[in-house]
Amino acid sequence: MHVEEVDILIIGAGPSGCVAAGYLEQQGVHIKIVERSKFPRLVVGESLIPRVMDHFDEAGLLPALQAQNFQEKPGARFIRGNVISDFDFGDKFGEGWNWTWQVPRADFDHAMTQELQKKNVDIAFETAVTAIEFNGTDSLTTVQDKEGVDAQIKARFVIDASGYGRVLPRLLHLDTPSQLNPHSAIFSHVKDANRPIGIEGTQISFDVLDTEVWLWVIPFSNGLTSLGIVAHTDFIEQLKGDEGTAEALKRAIKLSDFYVKRFANTDFEFEPIHLKNYSAAVSKMFGQGFALTGNSAEFLDPVFSSGVCFATESGILSAKLAYRQLQGEKINWQVEYADYMQRGIHVFTTYVKEWYTGNLQTLFFHRPENLDVKRKICAVLAGYVWNEDNPFVKKHDRVIRSLAHMLQSNS
Repeated sequence: MHVEEVDILIIGAGPSGCVAAGYLEQQGVHIKIVERSKFPRLVVGESLIPRVMDHFDEAGLLPALQAQNFQEKPGARFIRGNVISDFDFGDKFGEGWNWTWQVPRADFDHAMTQELQKKNVDIAFETAVTAIEFNGTDSLTTVQDKEGVDAQIKARFVIDASGYGRVLPRLLHLDTPSQLNPHSAIFSHVKDANRPIGIEGTQISFDVLDTEVWLWVIPFSNGLTSLGIVAHTDFIEQLKGDEGTAEALKRAIKLSDFYVKRFANTDFEFEPIHLKNYSAAVSKMFGQGFALTGNSAEFLDPVFSSGVCFATESGILSAKLAYRQLQGEKINWQVEYADYMQRGIHVFTTYVKEWYTGNLQTLFFHRPENLDVKRKICAVLAGYVWNEDNPFVKKHDRVIRSLAHMLQSNS
């Protein structure tokens, strides 16, 4: 069997794998990406948050992405009944990017891989990892291409950016239950024929239909809009009934007073996709010769669009640490990688949990608004969840609950 040797093997060509590859290519590292799918391919995670722009910039991918003219996202809107809470990323606590994009991920990920290939990064599409062995100093990964031909790749380090494929967690038995309650989603794209002109037509919105039920609306620059329903898994199953996913999404749209006229009679561009019990976690984020990034490590919930942010944050950080390790430096992966990533994950986990308890929704929709509180929450929604100068980061585990209870007791 043919054995190829590289410095670093990256599993997966999504945002995490691409920013890792982009950074390492700039350092002159011999890398290879293996990707199970054929690109372009359909995937969820279409709403980005500003923190990711730092990563695309550092990975050398930003100019290529800017050339695609994706829909700019200057903030996000949350709707509950007649109350609307608008968050402007330009009016947040602390420094950081004040905009990002809303993207059809098929086009977005394809643009990144094309740019990497222009830079001579080796990407093997339609190639699946079937086995891996670690021997202390390097690894031997067995892969199979679309023709069923096996090959092996010897690498000094492996970055698993396989997303929902969760290659190493599966092969190394690292999966562990999520801290979050089971939620599911159904989504598709539609031709947005009734799109209003101006900001109303392009603004990303989350329409809260009930405490644990919400609709996402993500307009793209290509005229399509992503529509999705998120709820407790039991609710999604009831919504489906015997008719299936398309009927469930149609029913969800009819529950939205705000969007029913815009989308009620719209045909879906593809059969709506059902993502069931999507939250996931692992027992460890690294090991001897490997690191897990993005959804391979942990996926929370789409409500605050944190998925791609954790993917790119962990992707570029793992690449930096692996590069330093290849240079002979001793890396404390627990402190510099796992502990660091978990700090941000814990913040967003609190926000997701408090969203579904209703406490965070109390802060979002209480009137009159507290603009100082809003700016600090906005920084979290923008992805700056490692800035502990922000009390809504540093004291995340109690500040939301305490403030919500105070507002409720005074109302």
